[in-house]
Amino acid sequence: MTTSYPAQFLAVAGTRPEVIKLAPVLMAFAERSAEAKAALGVTGQHRNLIDAALNLFGLTPAFDLNLMRPGQSPAEFMGRALVDLTTILQHHQPRPAALIVQGDTTTATAAAWTGFLSRLPVAHVEAGLRTRDRRQPFPEEINRRTIGLLADWHFAPTPRARDHLLAEGVASERILVVGNTVVDALRWLQQRLTEADLPASARRVLDAGYRLVLVTAHRREAFGTPLRNVLLALRDLVMSFENVRILFPVHPNPAVREATREHLAGVEQIQCVEPLNYRQFIAAMSRADLIVTDSGGVQEEASSLGVPTLVTRDQTERPEGVEVGLVRLVGTERRRIVAEAAALLGDSTRQTRPDRPLNLYGDGQAGRRIVAALLGDANPPPPFVPSIIPTNSSDECRYESTQDRCGFQWSGPRHSRH
Repeated sequence: MTTSYPAQFLAVAGTRPEVIKLAPVLMAFAERSAEAKAALGVTGQHRNLIDAALNLFGLTPAFDLNLMRPGQSPAEFMGRALVDLTTILQHHQPRPAALIVQGDTTTATAAAWTGFLSRLPVAHVEAGLRTRDRRQPFPEEINRRTIGLLADWHFAPTPRARDHLLAEGVASERILVVGNTVVDALRWLQQRLTEADLPASARRVLDAGYRLVLVTAHRREAFGTPLRNVLLALRDLVMSFENVRILFPVHPNPAVREATREHLAGVEQIQCVEPLNYRQFIAAMSRADLIVTDSGGVQEEASSLGVPTLVTRDQTERPEGVEVGLVRLVGTERRRIVAEAAALLGDSTRQTRPDRPLNLYGDGQAGRRIVAALLGDANPPPPFVPSIIPTNSSDECRYESTQDRCGFQWSGPRHSRH
C-alpha cells in the first residue's frame, strides 16, 4: 500500500522584509496543511532584525545558517550562502517540490541559484519590479533580474510588474499578478495592533503636540555624500519647523550609524533610536504626518496607509504611489528634500487619509493566490486588479475606480489622535 504525503515546499529568507513578505505565503500553506506543507529556512543575512519578525508571525525556521559576519561584502555572503544552501538541499527530505524566494536580496539570489543548479523549480514572490538602472538600487536591480532568469513561477505584485516580465520574454502562463504580500502582512498586523505598540519615542512627540516625521535610510548606493545630504536635510527641516519632530530608527549598518552620529549628534528635535520591531514601526507609520525613506517596502506600506512619503532616491521600482501623488521622488539633494517636506508639512489643508484602503499594491489575498497556483488549483482566486488606478501623474491625487469609474475621494484629516 502506497502512502501519500503532502507536497513539501521550502521558502528561504535572510532579511526582515523577506520574512514579513513570506509570512502570508506560509500562513496560506498552513490553512491547507492537509494538502501541502511548507518549511522556512533562514540565512541570517540581517541577524539583528530577522528574529523579531519570525517571532511576530510565529515562525520557527527549519534551519538557520547564521551567515551574518561583521563587515562582510555581498560577494562573501553570496559565496557562503550558495555552499550552505546547496548542502541543505542535498540533505533535505523529502526533496522539495519547489523553492520559494522573495524579492531582490542577496539571500533570494543565492537561493534561486541554488534551486536552479539543484534542478528544483523556483517560485519568485514579488517578481518583475524594475528601475531599468543597473546600479539603482544596488545590488537589488541586478539581483531581481537574475532571479527573473532563474525562476519558473513569477508572482508579480502589480500589472506593471507583469508587463516588465513580458517585455523580457517571460511566457505569460508563467506569470500571475497576485498583489504584494506585504499588504497581506500589513492587514493581518493592523487587526492586532494596540495603543501599547506605539513606541514611547513616538508617543512623546505626539503627546507634546508635535508633528511626527518618520525616517528610514539604508541603501548602499546612498552611502557617502548622498546619505550625508539626507541627514543634513533632516537637520535643516527641524530647524525650519518648530512644531516638527523626527523619529529615525537607525539601521544597524556601520556606514549608516557612523554618518548619523557625525551629522545628527546633539540635534534634540531628531530622536535617533534603535530599529523598531515591525509592530512598533507600523504603529508609528500609521500616526506619522510624513515619511522620508529610501525603502521599497515602506513605500508600499505607507501608500496602503495613505501617509505622504518622500523617497530619497532618483528612481523607484514602485511608481504607482508616485503616479497617484502619495509618493514623491526627491533624490538626495539637500535643498530639494527640505523644500518638498516643507511643502507637505506647511499645507494645512492637505487631507491624506483615504476613506477606504488604497489597493495600489495588493488586497490582502496575495498569499492565498500564490499557494493556489503552486498547488495547481483548478479554480484559483482571480488575479489581483488594483481597485484604483491613477488618471495622471500629478500631485493632485486623483483616482478612477476600475469598477464604476467614479472619482476616488479623500476624507480626513487622517491625523486624529485616537
